[in-house]
Amino acid sequence: MADRARPGAPTESTIRDWDDADPSGQTYHRVLFIDSDLTEVDNHGGIFEECTFRGVRFNASTHTDAAFVNCTFVRCSLFDTTFTRCKLVGSYFDDCTFNLLKVSGGDWSFTGLPGADLKGTEFTGVRLREAELTGIRAAKATLRDLDLSGASLQRADFTGADLRGSDLSTLDPLTVTLRDARIDVTQAMVVAATLGLDVRP
Repeated sequence: MADRARPGAPTESTIRDWDDADPSGQTYHRVLFIDSDLTEVDNHGGIFEECTFRGVRFNASTHTDAAFVNCTFVRCSLFDTTFTRCKLVGSYFDDCTFNLLKVSGGDWSFTGLPGADLKGTEFTGVRLREAELTGIRAAKATLRDLDLSGASLQRADFTGADLRGSDLSTLDPLTVTLRDARIDVTQAMVVAATLGLDVRP
């Protein structure tokens, strides 16, 4: 659950019970979606700009080359949802569930996921520059080859997570939980240097 909710952009129209929808190739701007069931939706290239989703179920849906820019997700379910090469720059998630979420590629820079329960989720090759990840619970998550430059990682729990190939330059090992996390040799040197150790060949 988010430490604090961020107000979404003002919306200009409302869609309720948006079931059996196909957003592929469509563009939506400042729309409020309420209590809609998008389970198993196959979205190719749909664009959502400054939209707000409240109580929307994205369960088992797939989103490919789609965009959710500066959107707000409140109490949404993303169970077994897949995002491939999607753009979620500036979007914010408040009190959402992410069980079995899979994200491959794409740009999630400036995204807000404070306090999110990301246990067991998969993020690979995703840009998360300056993302708000304070207090995330990512035990046993796959977080590989991520661009985390400038990301806020304080109080994050990476117990048993696979972090190999990710940018850990902003990670303070004294403020996060790293027990049994997997990292590569280059990352180990970065963490050691952050701890003030004198790393030599």
